[in-house]
Amino acid sequence: MSVGTEIDVSLHIYDTMERQKVPFVPRTEGEVAMYVCGPTVYDVPHLGHGRTALTYDVIRRYLEWTGWNVTVASNVTDIDDKIINRAESEGRTEPEVAAEFTKAYDEQMERLDVLAAESRPHATQFIEGMIGIIAELVELEAAYVVPNKGVYFSVEGLSDYGRLAGRDLDQLLEDAGQRVDVDAEKRSPLDFALWKSAKAGEPSWDTPWGSGRPGWHTECVAMSLSALGPGFDIHGGGDDLCFPHHQNEWAQVTATGEPFARYWVHSAMVNVAGEKMSKSLGNFTNLAEAIDTAGPRALRLLAMQTHYRRAMEMGREALMAASTAIDRLDAFRRRMAAADIDLTDDETDSSAVAAFNAAMEDDFGTPIALDHTFSLVRGANSALDNGDLTTAGLQARTALMLFSVLGIEIGAADQATVSGIDDAEIERLIEQRKEARGGKDFATADQIRDQLADAGVVLEDTPAGVVWHRT
Repeated sequence: MSVGTEIDVSLHIYDTMERQKVPFVPRTEGEVAMYVCGPTVYDVPHLGHGRTALTYDVIRRYLEWTGWNVTVASNVTDIDDKIINRAESEGRTEPEVAAEFTKAYDEQMERLDVLAAESRPHATQFIEGMIGIIAELVELEAAYVVPNKGVYFSVEGLSDYGRLAGRDLDQLLEDAGQRVDVDAEKRSPLDFALWKSAKAGEPSWDTPWGSGRPGWHTECVAMSLSALGPGFDIHGGGDDLCFPHHQNEWAQVTATGEPFARYWVHSAMVNVAGEKMSKSLGNFTNLAEAIDTAGPRALRLLAMQTHYRRAMEMGREALMAASTAIDRLDAFRRRMAAADIDLTDDETDSSAVAAFNAAMEDDFGTPIALDHTFSLVRGANSALDNGDLTTAGLQARTALMLFSVLGIEIGAADQATVSGIDDAEIERLIEQRKEARGGKDFATADQIRDQLADAGVVLEDTPAGVVWHRT
């Protein structure tokens, strides 16, 4: 039975604009249109990229499982100061830099099994739309031209500017007044660039205000509205984008009088050794290295163990603990299969599914949802120990289904393993050990057990056969 679609639930999400959990009411009944800010492709993806992508992937997976028709758009910022600077320093073109690191990002997303977005706009593909938005803002006198510098948005026309950041205009002006780099040609220190006049050697496009390139904040406005239309449901991204980026997106659309995102969702950053991950702190960690170390499923599990609005603690110890947990879950599935438990039956534990749903409907509470799911694993093991195959099967099937909802496929081997020995080799050695024991060659059998133990693989002899897991 399709359990997820039969439960009467009411989704509440934390809306950053409202500073509270609110009922989710979509633009169109039964449908969710979600825009997730994607990468600026000037370097390889880091752990923060992974955490953000996994957050919205799990949100999408859960919504689809519970019956929503979800459309996701996620952009690629392929023109930016950082891309220009890298291209200049390496003697390459901006498209070459962008292409290299878009590919690097996509490779790691595929490894993490992040579902592909239906729309993947690149900023340079939407220059005409950006120019149109800026022209409208200039005509409305919400923006103004500074000769030889560009076009700026005037924030003082919006009384609610700063609301997304939880600050009012006066507070933001006071903060800006403390800076030493305030531009005297701007009407307000809070005004931001919609279009930047061309500099020698930089990519540029012709506009009514001269040659130049778009500002970052306008890029996402053009791409999100083009992909999803006005008043789309969820605008997501890391909480480092809340201000000024998302605030400035909101400002532009609000000034035109058009509806924009109905709900603003922000995922928290990654901490390494208790500090925010950043290059300046020297703890900038390559996402590929983390996946190589522990496997993609372990990284996904670790991310789900912390609520998306809380900072995620990252380190080798935490990663390896998650990897061990994945290995034990794989061993759990093998144990159930060895006991001839039917893991393909559609019957699942409705009360456990309801508890899982209740956690997820409360602002996508993955930590509690995982607690319920691991409880099912413990229950299935206990039932099997007691010879209750019916209960063991019911709880095992439910657990495996719920892990799958979160994008964690139990029993699926990661491409890279910590021990350096793959599942097929382990199974081959176990079969050799079985043959040796059958021939009373216990010395060889013990040697194989020791060999596997040295590789971090523990064997458990059970009445149903050998069950193994990685340490």
